[in-house]
Amino acid sequence: MSNASNTDLAVLEQVTVIVVTYESAHCLPALTPLLSACPHVIIVDNASNDATVPQARQTFPRAQVLALSENMGFGAANNRALDRVRTPYAFLLNPDCEMDAEDLAILISEASRFPGSAIFAPQLTNSRAEPDLSYRWPSNQWVSRGPGALAPICVGFVCGAAMLFALEAMRGADRFDERFFLYYEDDDLCLRLFKMKRPIVVIPRVTAIHRSRSSVAGRSRLRAEYLRGFHHAQSKLLFAEKHGDLRKARRLRTRTLLLALAAWPLRLIAFSPRMVARLSGRIAGLTRWRPYD
Repeated sequence: MSNASNTDLAVLEQVTVIVVTYESAHCLPALTPLLSACPHVIIVDNASNDATVPQARQTFPRAQVLALSENMGFGAANNRALDRVRTPYAFLLNPDCEMDAEDLAILISEASRFPGSAIFAPQLTNSRAEPDLSYRWPSNQWVSRGPGALAPICVGFVCGAAMLFALEAMRGADRFDERFFLYYEDDDLCLRLFKMKRPIVVIPRVTAIHRSRSSVAGRSRLRAEYLRGFHHAQSKLLFAEKHGDLRKARRLRTRTLLLALAAWPLRLIAFSPRMVARLSGRIAGLTRWRPYD
């Protein structure tokens, strides 16, 4: 992450940071350096059963903390926060991402160089500071070859773990499709913007650590893994139906279900409770899927 001591943090007045939590109390300490430096913060909690809400209210007294009465999903929770944003930018950050205030300030300053662009994103890295493949083009346009951009680059998709929305440029496509409960809501949003010719830009000199799949703790971790598999399967088919057609989604369902069933004995032999729970969720999501059209 950047340590640019000369960065002007005054630009943080232009952004509202949005964090959606679920059983994420363990993530809040790592978010403190950034959120404490930002004057506009909205934390939306999806009906956690841990200490996320009271801990967030105590740690970030200036933040708006919205405690939802039910788990509405990632996209819907972000939409509730976006409805309250009054700044020109909104920065959506996963609880399992860490970013410096200086880096966010640089991201906003860089965004001013690209008027008309809709989304700006940092280069995501893992905990070892190795770059993740957190951006790409649609596969029917250009086959991505991996991370490693050296300068700002226009892409077709960025990972939803850390995204800066330029809200004026996103007008008409500035909300998530709430049919996606979890996963693929960022793919859907980016593809809609891509089709509208609204640029999506990665700023690689700005980085954020993404500790993938670590935003949920709680007491029932196997249940959380089951739900990851379930919602990933359901959202994958919804995306195929929405941006392809029903026949494509049904073919994808059959192929993915056969692969999941074939993997089941192997998961039992090389037993991993976490992977078995996720695969069980995937099979359930595929078998219980129903078309929206």
